[in-house]
Amino acid sequence: MAIVNATPDSFYASSRTQSHKAVAERVEQALNEGATIIDIGGYSSRPDADDVTTAEEWSRVDMALSAAREVSDEVAVSIDTFRAEVVRRAADKYGEIIVNDITGGLGDAEMLKTVAELQLPYIAMHMRGTPQTMQQQTHYNDVVADVVAELQERLAAIEKTGIDCKRVALDPGFGFAKTVEQNYELLAGLHRLAELEQPLLVGVSRKSMIYKPLGITPDEALAPTQAVHWEALRQGATLLRVHDVREAVQTIKLYEKINHNDKGF
Repeated sequence: MAIVNATPDSFYASSRTQSHKAVAERVEQALNEGATIIDIGGYSSRPDADDVTTAEEWSRVDMALSAAREVSDEVAVSIDTFRAEVVRRAADKYGEIIVNDITGGLGDAEMLKTVAELQLPYIAMHMRGTPQTMQQQTHYNDVVADVVAELQERLAAIEKTGIDCKRVALDPGFGFAKTVEQNYELLAGLHRLAELEQPLLVGVSRKSMIYKPLGITPDEALAPTQAVHWEALRQGATLLRVHDVREAVQTIKLYEKINHNDKGF
């Protein structure tokens, strides 16, 4: 899954694509390098990010979706949003999209009902609070057990709403309401989330859990990101959300060759 940020303030500056041309170039490059899903975001979810209105988020998403569809009308596209209105507008204008919801349906009371009504694929991420408050909500008795339990609750709510759980993936939410140390505890226990028997999305690309322990910047975090990707695959990840498609695809290919395991990428 290739990250396409139509935002001015995403934490990794090189991922920001704020024009139609920039998005089209990014999408074309990602597809050429092996991406199978394009993930478009119009709302930065980094810690302490500024809030934006629904209208502004939709304006960004609409621009990026338009550019992505000009490049390819077949590639799967996901929208990184927690707002039902953005999902409805996107589906009405562009057809089926994957909903990549950082709040797992907790950020908008209409989200799960909207996904069920439109029969869309759905990704539920684990997070507490909002991007503005999440880093004050990092108390866990056991971070792996607690994340598993909270995602199980979300799965139950998703199924109750009428969403087909065969079209639902889970994301443990690395960096969201977790300290650096908790992120690594979660990574080591990722196989316990895989036991929930849903596809497992992992997004660790160039995040602070990688660059802070090494005393480097996000710009310098490409190589160590691939090391963490490898461990995520070993622990049961079925999809990687990445800034650097070519390198992630190379990591996947070598992982599969060594493990004689076709994970379906």
